[in-house]
Amino acid sequence: MKREKIIEVLKSNETGKTVLVKGWVRTKRGSKNINFIALNDGSTIHNLQIVVEVENFNDKLLRNITTGAALSVSGELTQSQGSGQNVELRAQEIELLGGADPDKYPIQPKRHTLEFLRENAHLRFRTNTFGAVFRIRHAMAFAIHKYFNEKGFYYMHTPIITASDAEGAGQMFRVSTLDPVNPPTTEEGEIDYTRDFFGKPANLTVSGQLEGELGAMALGEIYTFGPTFRAENSNTTRHLAEFWMIEPEMAFYDLTDNMDLAEDFLKSLIRYALDNCMDDLQFLANRLREEEKNKPQDQRSMELIEKLESVAGSDFVRCTYTEAIEILKRSKPYKKKKFQFPVDWGVDLQSEHERFLVEKHFKRPVILINYPKEIKAFYMKQNDDNKTVGAMDVLFPQIGEIIGGSQREEDYNKLVTRMKEMDIPVEEMWWYLDTRRFGSAPHSGFGLGFERFILFVTGMGNIRDVIPFPRTPKNAEF
Repeated sequence: MKREKIIEVLKSNETGKTVLVKGWVRTKRGSKNINFIALNDGSTIHNLQIVVEVENFNDKLLRNITTGAALSVSGELTQSQGSGQNVELRAQEIELLGGADPDKYPIQPKRHTLEFLRENAHLRFRTNTFGAVFRIRHAMAFAIHKYFNEKGFYYMHTPIITASDAEGAGQMFRVSTLDPVNPPTTEEGEIDYTRDFFGKPANLTVSGQLEGELGAMALGEIYTFGPTFRAENSNTTRHLAEFWMIEPEMAFYDLTDNMDLAEDFLKSLIRYALDNCMDDLQFLANRLREEEKNKPQDQRSMELIEKLESVAGSDFVRCTYTEAIEILKRSKPYKKKKFQFPVDWGVDLQSEHERFLVEKHFKRPVILINYPKEIKAFYMKQNDDNKTVGAMDVLFPQIGEIIGGSQREEDYNKLVTRMKEMDIPVEEMWWYLDTRRFGSAPHSGFGLGFERFILFVTGMGNIRDVIPFPRTPKNAEF
């Protein structure tokens, strides 16, 4: 008999037929005559109830069916006598595929802290919370590829190992095959990277953008979706050392085109989640409500599904950085000195400022544009005022910045001048500059941090809980 997934069995109304299911035991309860087993195979947040008549099965087998054990169960699908599901499975044959010692198995049917589950990240997928999070993560990854494919974009794999630092930030992981204890050195006593695998210093990438631009200047519209790395010593709920980025790059797009695409892209993804992940979203919404029930009303998060519906149905506000600074300076928190960080033209806005604009002032997502050039990357298009660049940041409630992007500088001379001002090695970037020397054209792009977006969609509070195996300072377990 062919195995059926529990999600399909629960949808079925064909009572009386024999089915075969396999999964892991979530709970087992009952009396000396009858047992009820909640079985889950990961295909849905919902469990299938297995009804076991004790007299029909070996005592030793039943004793070994504990939380975490893997079972194969065949039997008759019957109308459920309880509430919560249409059908249940009356077991006729049970095979114990793998036991789970109840004294050692850490994921028991009780409430575990998220910190405990991070320590057991190899098993946390078996909980309802993380099953829901990672099904949604999958759905969002699929929706991203679906969106760009339908828009005529080409998926481009940019390098994971690179010799360039896209942001000029310098916080990169070194990739080397040299002996770490006794590396070869030059006459000056420095490490001789000409004898390394690549013949020069190499790093894990912080962004696929620069290489993505090369593709866009030939294929028109491309996107990358891959891992990126930052060697930043930040132990916060918003930072990871390894994370995934979605970075579209589009030839012939100006800043307005870029904003239009970013807004439509985000709304499309959220709508896909609402249309295809509602069971998991409802579970996470209930979890969030329960978690925050003892908080004061003004400190609680917006209800999850209401928040997603609100963003998906809103027109994003478009506002310049200069206007945003003026709004912040007129605000009550600024006048009452409630902001932790300063507000002045030329400073990089912090999360508290971004969230005030979104949650208190405009009460919907905001796209901020035209930032001071001194706080933005070298590749952003310089505006005619010679003070600002054609940058854009998309700000979301409870998250702050979720997308960062810009129109790229297409003028060769302006780009070279800016690179020299920011100490970007012009000679090493000859390949990037060639796109401005040969057939240059206006083009734009942006980056969406996948985990930050999944935080928003799931309502989880810590970025370590929306990636399967978080990599953070002093933590590379599993």
